[in-house]
Amino acid sequence: MTYGYSQKLVDANKKADAESLGVALGRFCIAREITATRVAVELGVSRMTVYNWFWGSFTPSPTHAEQIERFMARHKKHK
Repeated sequence: MTYGYSQKLVDANKKADAESLGVALGRFCIAREITATRVAVELGVSRMTVYNWFWGSFTPSPTHAEQIERFMARHKKHK
């Protein structure tokens, strides 16, 4: 059972820099109801890292940026 994202995170993500790949990933996942846990497992990072990207607190490394691009491409079919 998933509970979705908190309104606080959703609002912060909307206000964050859209140029950030981590923020873009957050918007992508929020819109498609893809959990942070699923992102973390598929990308091999912690949930906290995923949330920091969504908030715009941290920028993904070049290696993670490539993984994020592939992740988003794989999941674009949904919704």
